[in-house]
Amino acid sequence: MQVVCLDLEGVLVPEIWIEFSRRTGIAEFSRTTRDEPDYDKLMRYRLELLARHGLKLADIQDVIGGMGTLEGARDFLDDLRARYQVFILSDTFYEFADPLMRQLGRPTLLCHRLEVDERGFVSDYRLRMPDQKRAAVNALKSLNFRVIAAGDSYNDTGMLMAADAGFFIHPPESIVRQFPQFPVTRSYPELRAAIDAAARGSGA
Repeated sequence: MQVVCLDLEGVLVPEIWIEFSRRTGIAEFSRTTRDEPDYDKLMRYRLELLARHGLKLADIQDVIGGMGTLEGARDFLDDLRARYQVFILSDTFYEFADPLMRQLGRPTLLCHRLEVDERGFVSDYRLRMPDQKRAAVNALKSLNFRVIAAGDSYNDTGMLMAADAGFFIHPPESIVRQFPQFPVTRSYPELRAAIDAAARGSGA
């Protein structure tokens, strides 16, 4: 049986921190996993920015509540879910994701948790487990699933390497140059075709 694993931000929904940067006018928040391969370094940077500017979890949630999915994302995801088992593997946080998951029809999401103090400030973050995207793909393969994966950032390359077939969707050129082994797609129809071809190639 085929399983498809997809990243969330930049693949199905806009980058939350880029939108937060736009809404707050604080340019430093626009740095994402497309720019910084060290996720802990990136999150420590974000937490320091939140504290410096006195911004709370509720401020981020207000921005997310006004966000939509990427154009065509729901139709693309519904089509995949009609034909494959689909998991969303993301380095976002459950405290962020609910409004966006609702718009996507509540697919299965595996991500992380935030620690929030009594005043509503984000004090820390808690990974569900280290390198969770790669670990999830390996766990699915151990259950005799064949895994096809797609993402757009540095933090997706582990799951793409672990998958039986891995694809980029509209990644930045800097990442494409570093990981030329992964075919690049630039639209949902291209990615759908690549996934279907990989599934047919398995003989399943």
